Amino acid sequence: MSQAAEGVDLETSLGYRLKEAASALRGAMEAALRPLGMTVTHYSCLELLSQRPGLSNSDLARGTFVTRQSMNVLLQSLERDGYVSRPARAPVGKALPTSLTAAGRESLAQATVAVRAVEKKMLSGLSDQDQATTRRILSTIISSLNEPEADPGA
Repeated sequence: MSQAAEGVDLETSLGYRLKEAASALRGAMEAALRPLGMTVTHYSCLELLSQRPGLSNSDLARGTFVTRQSMNVLLQSLERDGYVSRPARAPVGKALPTSLTAAGRESLAQATVAVRAVEKKMLSGLSDQDQATTRRILSTIISSLNEPEADPGA
């Protein structure tokens, strides 16, 4: 029987294990953020705005791995609750640059403590060298998957 007919060995499939790790991380982060009234996407949006003020809806959607429509709904909620501000009109083009408010920064500070605790737990079984190696390997995987496919006719 061919390897393709046998399917993927989930115990040795790196793709499956990566997805399993990502799912476990997301679950732990959601549990840590829930008491703060946040989701992972909510936290990720605030964190991105903290590090890169002025991002547009599209930039934030890409950075948090959600659709533009989902990000627009989240931003409207965050703006209504006083965590972010956006100008009424776009200064240039159509994009409305978003900024954290003081309340958004305070909320982010609380969430960061919770997220750091999850990351610390996640990394607790890895040495500093293992962590550095894992970051390097993950960066290589991401780069490989983001490379455009080679043109077979070239």
